[in-house]
Amino acid sequence: LHQIENNFERIKLSKKELSYLAQGGTAVGSGINAPKNFDKIFCKFLNKSTINNYKPAKNKFEAIASHDSLVNFSNSLNTLSVSLLKILNDLRFLSSGPRSGLGEINMPANEPGSSIMPGKVNPTQIEALSMVCCQVMGNNLSVIQGGSQGHFELNAFKPLIIFNIINSINLLSDGINSFNKNCLKKISINKVNINKH
Repeated sequence: LHQIENNFERIKLSKKELSYLAQGGTAVGSGINAPKNFDKIFCKFLNKSTINNYKPAKNKFEAIASHDSLVNFSNSLNTLSVSLLKILNDLRFLSSGPRSGLGEINMPANEPGSSIMPGKVNPTQIEALSMVCCQVMGNNLSVIQGGSQGHFELNAFKPLIIFNIINSINLLSDGINSFNKNCLKKISINKVNINKH
């Protein structure tokens, strides 16, 4: 539980960086031809229609030339995926069985095994969320590559970065909710095997 709580704090911390906007920096960050205080006025109106607290970027040259804050946010989603995958593998081993594995926890039998493997419970929710974690790690690599492709004053790879981050958020949200509902809340302890071991 503490591992997931730490990841949640990392995500919240990295999300704060996304509140600083390059709006008003015009082409390369100089702000040339932008009306005076346009950045502040833009953020004020944006804040009225969102729940965030956007502010002008402190350095618009840096904010336009790089997307490091988005890379950092993607990394926080990646770290969550790494932690989830570790936990999922632990659950997979602890539920292995029924006879030759550890079998110390009982998984919900959403899709029981076939006639040739009686008593087997397929860990489908673990498998599904594991695949989500692997995909998020792949998405993060694309974000990292996109972040490294800014040349001089402009990084034009934001569509690639945004696409992969939104994809990761949606996958993690759906995958975690499904895992909690269809697996985690229904896991029980196999006291017989625990005492035997």
